[in-house]
Amino acid sequence: MKILVTGGSGFLGTHIKAFFDADDMSRRSGLDILNLNDVRRVGEYDVVIHLAAEMSKAAESAGQVFLTNIEGTVNILQSAMRCNVERVLQTSTSEVYGSARTVPISEAHPLQGQSPYSASKIGADKIAESFHLSFGLPVVTVRPFNTFGPRQSARAVIPTIITQAFNGSEIRLGNLEPTRDLNFVADTVEGFIKAAETPKAIGETINLGSGREISIRDLAALILKLMNRDLPIALEGARVRPENSEVDRLCADSRKGQSILGWTPKYSLEDGLTATIEWIRENSERYRTGIYVI
Repeated sequence: MKILVTGGSGFLGTHIKAFFDADDMSRRSGLDILNLNDVRRVGEYDVVIHLAAEMSKAAESAGQVFLTNIEGTVNILQSAMRCNVERVLQTSTSEVYGSARTVPISEAHPLQGQSPYSASKIGADKIAESFHLSFGLPVVTVRPFNTFGPRQSARAVIPTIITQAFNGSEIRLGNLEPTRDLNFVADTVEGFIKAAETPKAIGETINLGSGREISIRDLAALILKLMNRDLPIALEGARVRPENSEVDRLCADSRKGQSILGWTPKYSLEDGLTATIEWIRENSERYRTGIYVI
C-alpha cells in the first residue's frame, strides 16, 4: 500500500511517516497542496493522510490559515476523487468543539469556531464530509485531542513547560485554568493506522482521546514533579489568549473509536510525559527558552 502524508515534516506527520515509511508531499522539492499541478501526484498513492495545515492563531495570519486549510483540503479531495484513491484521512482537531458544553465530548457535540484556526478546520472537515456524501469519496475524519511527545514544537504547552523547567527560574504560562485531554503521540499514531485500515471507519468522524482532563496549572505541577524541580508557576499576560477564543475545557468521549477501530490509549499521561522529558533533555538544542511562539 502506497501512502502519501501531506505535512509529513510536522510533529505528528514525522511520527506517522516513521511508522508507515510513507512518502511526504511537503519534503519533495516544490510540492504544495495549494499548487494544482503538484496535487495531481496524489493519484500515485493508495491512501492519503492529510495533515498539512496552517496552525497560527494570530489575526494577521487568518487569510493564510483559511487558504491553506480550506482550499488546500479541497485540492487534495478533488485530486483523490479523480484518481480513485482508496482512502483519505482528513485530520481534524479537538479545537473544532470549542469550550465543552457537555463532558465528555462526543463526535455529536456542536462545532464552535473560537479562533480562525478552529473555524478553518470546521470548514475543512465539513468539506471532506460533503465529498463522501455527495461523491462517495472514501473519507475518514480523525479528530485527535491534544497530542504530545518527542519532536513537538515550542508552540505547544508541554515543550514550553519542560524547556522552562530545564533552563529557567520559573514557569511562565498563559491561562492556567483550562483543561486538556492529553495523549502521547504513539497512541495517536496507532489511531491513524487503525483508521487507515478499518473498513467500517469510512464515512465516520472519530475522536482519539483519553477521557482524562487536566488543567494547565496541574499539568505544570505534574511535569515539575516528574522532573524533580521546584519552581514557581506564574501567569504571563502576553501568553493569555483573548477571553472568547480560549477553549476552556476539552475531554474526549472516545467510545466510537473503541467500537469502530478497537482503539484505546496504551500510554498513561505520566508515562508519556516521562518519555517526552527525556527526549527534550537529549535534544535541548532544538528549543529556545524565553520566546513565546503563537
